[in-house]
Amino acid sequence: MTIQAFFQNFLNALQWGSFYALIALGYTLVYGVLLLINFAHGDIFMVGAYIGFFIASFLLGAYAFRLPFTGLLPNGIIFVITLVLAMILTAIVGVTIERIAYRPLRRKGAGRLYVVITALMAGLILENGNLALLGASRRSFPELLPKVVYTLWGVTFTNVKILVIATTIIVFFILELIIHKTKLGMAMRAISYDRVAVPLMGIPVDTVIVFTFALGSALAALAGVFFATSYPVLEPYMGALVGWKAFIAAVIGGIGDIRGAFLGGFLLGFIEIFAAAVFPSTFRDLIAFSMLLIFLSIKPTGIFGVARATKI
Repeated sequence: MTIQAFFQNFLNALQWGSFYALIALGYTLVYGVLLLINFAHGDIFMVGAYIGFFIASFLLGAYAFRLPFTGLLPNGIIFVITLVLAMILTAIVGVTIERIAYRPLRRKGAGRLYVVITALMAGLILENGNLALLGASRRSFPELLPKVVYTLWGVTFTNVKILVIATTIIVFFILELIIHKTKLGMAMRAISYDRVAVPLMGIPVDTVIVFTFALGSALAALAGVFFATSYPVLEPYMGALVGWKAFIAAVIGGIGDIRGAFLGGFLLGFIEIFAAAVFPSTFRDLIAFSMLLIFLSIKPTGIFGVARATKI
């Protein structure tokens, strides 16, 4: 492998790692608060991409007809509006799933197995609901950001790739500030330590849980719109495999720790891209899932994870 090929794969790995990291952060936020693996999260990523598609299509259509509120909107501004609205609407979808599917089970004290089955069911409903409403035809995400190709020392990259990587890093540091410097963040950490004692301290548990689902779903929408911008093909099952891989990233990093989710996403991105560079591309998914098995046999709690003591 030449130096140019190495750095080309390095940038590609950073981009794919960014997608995985953003989705893995949503997994780890929910698990950190509820000890729940929200298996519907990958499909929320898909929902975010589709919501972004319809918002962008509407705004571009309105712009084409020169409606009053779009007369001066360049595509870059439309992209920002699409991103923000997609994150807000997808956050509402995530909160709705929590309210309808998870909260009744939580209040009845249902076991974790039933909650996991419900999460899988919620994901299947999102996939097949999309299929029933919109059909199986693939859709092409509109090009909101004109791609500018740069070449530096023989390495080619685009403005979109740099935007994805930079935004992911910025989002991680903002999330760190939210978790460690705000009252809601402290409440999230308190619930993860002792969920029984937290209501006795006057902390509204349901409000914190709703905020957690909204934040995680917004991050999934951010990943969905970025993914659709980079690879502009949408289909109902696009979130299934990506979601599973992001879950792998969260587990490798130590699920429940946002540093672990962030690092695990990039680690999985590097493993996939460099494996595809060395081995046939058909081995890419096999290697990704094999890495989880091998890593968990060595360190079951992940990179930053710690064993939790269970009170009996």
